[in-house]
Amino acid sequence: MAHKKGQGSTKNGRDSNPQFRGIKLYGGQTAKAGAIIVRQCGTHWKAGYLVLMGKDHTLMADAAGTVVFKGSRVHIVPSDPATPRYAYV
Repeated sequence: MAHKKGQGSTKNGRDSNPQFRGIKLYGGQTAKAGAIIVRQCGTHWKAGYLVLMGKDHTLMADAAGTVVFKGSRVHIVPSDPATPRYAYV
């Protein structure tokens, strides 16, 4: 009897789906509420004003506005005039 499986047997053949990481919206671009700004491993970019961080460190817009990168933080300058603006944005 054969001690190895015949044709088509393989120990490889598995592959995971790509993660598509990177910056999705650059500085000066407009973001809708809930739009993904950055998909990242770890916290290379940190959440600033009106930006939320997901459990996999994805940064997303909390409100509609313009994306601003300042240092290692990402902010949203709101397009709605009723939303208060802070000096560091």
